[in-house]
Amino acid sequence: MGAEKITLRLTPRGKPLPKLPAELPISSDASVDALYDAVAKLTGFSRHRLRITKSDSSHLKPSPTVTLEDSHLYDESSVFIKDLGLQIDWQTVFLIEYLGPLIIHPLFILFRNQIYGFTPPFLQWAGPPSSTPATTTQLTLCAMVILHYIKRELETLFIHRFSAATMPLSSLVRNTAYYWTMGGLYLGYFIYAPSTTEAAPLTFYAGILIWIFAELSNFKTHMTLRNLRRPGSTDRGIPTGYGFNLVTCPNYMFEVLGWFAFAMITGWKIPALVFWGSGLFIQTKWAGQKERRYRKEFGDKYKKKRTVIIPFVL
Repeated sequence: MGAEKITLRLTPRGKPLPKLPAELPISSDASVDALYDAVAKLTGFSRHRLRITKSDSSHLKPSPTVTLEDSHLYDESSVFIKDLGLQIDWQTVFLIEYLGPLIIHPLFILFRNQIYGFTPPFLQWAGPPSSTPATTTQLTLCAMVILHYIKRELETLFIHRFSAATMPLSSLVRNTAYYWTMGGLYLGYFIYAPSTTEAAPLTFYAGILIWIFAELSNFKTHMTLRNLRRPGSTDRGIPTGYGFNLVTCPNYMFEVLGWFAFAMITGWKIPALVFWGSGLFIQTKWAGQKERRYRKEFGDKYKKKRTVIIPFVL
């Protein structure tokens, strides 16, 4: 049966959309992407700012291959248009997130005397004011942080392919706060405090070797994930190979291993352990979500994993 001209009923959901007409004539074999483009042109908003749902409240996900007929939209079908508000692309979000600790940690070294020259009463336990230079351990920890986040920034620019183009601008502070406060100010203040002593040689060098292994392995798994997705597409494949035979998300596994090595070099300082533990908690949650998504999306083609982030444990 050939394509036919249909009319969709358009209804705003949430705040009013003054430019949105009540009807939209469109071909039944038009893609969902074409529908988003048409509504974006009518409203004057970016297509990434819009969310289109059907009358059963199911999300009509953008797709260049799925047609309106495939989506069970016919003549006189109703769709609901929601304005998601101002958006920011995910690449920019990641760049801003990682910029925080990349700037903050070196500042603790560069302005060490000014920062630790005055210690408020409630932080007296962190040590007396210092005029001594940073220790070799502290300089090494700072270098590890800088290299880690430079790697993250470069991966964001040249490696990662994002399944979602944008997120609401209003969520930017929430998304960046963790890296700027927990990973930047909180971790940095106590790691570079005068009370931090030199790590024992065995702990120091073992920690560095584990960290290097974790960083390189994390990069390798990011390359595997990149190669699953064609440029400009949002399609997904089943990841296999290095690390993926052990857990759902080896990229997260190696990430938490790297911060474990970092905490090890600090002498198991509480702030380093708190940052490691919070990262483990968050990424375990994300890895569990990915495991469930893989099972749902790929069915019997996907080999289910018992552990998502730490082999045989979690």
